[in-house]
Amino acid sequence: MRVLLVNPPQGNMVTNNIPSVVDEERGHNPPLGLLYVAAYAREHTSHDIRVLDAVVEELDYPEIKERIRAERPDIVGVTATTFTLPDAVETVGAVKSVSPDITVVMGGPHPYIYPDETINLPGIDFLVIGEGEAPFAGLLNAYPDKDALRRVPGLVFRDGDDIINTGLPPLVEDLDSLPFPARDLTPYMKYNSLIARSQPVTTMITSRGCPYKCLFCDRPHLGKKFRARSARNVVDEMEQCVGLGIKEFLIYDDTFTISKKRVFEVCSEIKSRGLDIGWDVRARVDTVNAEMLRAMKDAGCDRIHYGVESGSPEVIETLRKGITLDQVKRVFRETKDAGIAILAYFMIGSPGETRQQMEESLRLAKELDPDYLHLSITTPFPETDLYRLGFERGVLKEDYWRDFARAPRKGFIPSVWEEHLTRDDLIEMLHKGYKDFYLRPGYVWKRFRKLRSFSDFRTKAKAGLKVFKI
Repeated sequence: MRVLLVNPPQGNMVTNNIPSVVDEERGHNPPLGLLYVAAYAREHTSHDIRVLDAVVEELDYPEIKERIRAERPDIVGVTATTFTLPDAVETVGAVKSVSPDITVVMGGPHPYIYPDETINLPGIDFLVIGEGEAPFAGLLNAYPDKDALRRVPGLVFRDGDDIINTGLPPLVEDLDSLPFPARDLTPYMKYNSLIARSQPVTTMITSRGCPYKCLFCDRPHLGKKFRARSARNVVDEMEQCVGLGIKEFLIYDDTFTISKKRVFEVCSEIKSRGLDIGWDVRARVDTVNAEMLRAMKDAGCDRIHYGVESGSPEVIETLRKGITLDQVKRVFRETKDAGIAILAYFMIGSPGETRQQMEESLRLAKELDPDYLHLSITTPFPETDLYRLGFERGVLKEDYWRDFARAPRKGFIPSVWEEHLTRDDLIEMLHKGYKDFYLRPGYVWKRFRKLRSFSDFRTKAKAGLKVFKI
């Protein structure tokens, strides 16, 4: 069989309609989960596995149909988050319009959260739920035998009038056993990030699962148990990518720095192999120290993303972040001293948060002076404790995410936490926060001095102009 895995366009992605300056800088990143599934299927089945990334190839739906006709797949897999669901559903429709005989499988975080709602959407024949590598390969090996499919954990499908859910598959304990993502199945030289030191870039994940309990966490499908790849395995993948001409890595772990020992081992492996690469990570301020930061910088780490979330200790406690402002200030100093750039995340409009506390956050952001600031309005996402709390406190009145899962539609705008301020008030404060941060003369001059080329200037100018439009 010929199998085509599709990363849908994102033109109808669910957002709060609130622009972010940082989004201009991020560029196009590979669909990592899809590439893991493709690699595993290629290794564990005898089928012809292909990948179509409509995002990086900038395909519209007529072009997607043309590609489907040209590829003539027997099975099409479509990945979906709740935020990309409208485009995923439209992609399914495009596939079925080419041929209703093509079997469509949907996977990703959304089917995990809403399996019953998703399997009842038009055109979807199977769901893969949980970590998708083994279930998808199992589906391909068992298809079309319904009795055999019932014995594959991680599938949802119809059998007559019945909906069969085979249950979640076990979490992958030995991540080293997984093949590296099938980057060769994509136009990997097209992936880019405007804040990276070189192009192309790729994404990596070196661990799965986050043991922390933040109120707003929206990644339940990976579990709360921290599972890490070995340092040797991680750097083996980096070395493979270097062989492809990729020297820049965006590491998408929830928290790369949970295991200090492993961080030092990764840095040591990179140095011992003489890899000249750049990489960035997400970290918590309570998991790093000056020694670790120096080792990371020496091994090529260029940027660290820190979630600060608020300048108010009370709000940080409400969000169950588990950090202190003293830790934040110390680690930001140490990160700068190590020569590593910082991207800081802040949220406004959290439960119980007053206007005064939001202003404290904006003042702290300027005091910390990171290289990049990402402001967002606290939004209750599905299957989060924040969403459940909204119903308990009466801030949310209806299960609008489930309604959306049943009938996804373009232009859907999720609710924000309107407790003390309205949506319009929150948007106005976010706009002010961006302008006050990015239009400081000292910040503008600092960014100007770091320009690498005219192209870099043009890109930064575009992002800067966006501030005026916010």
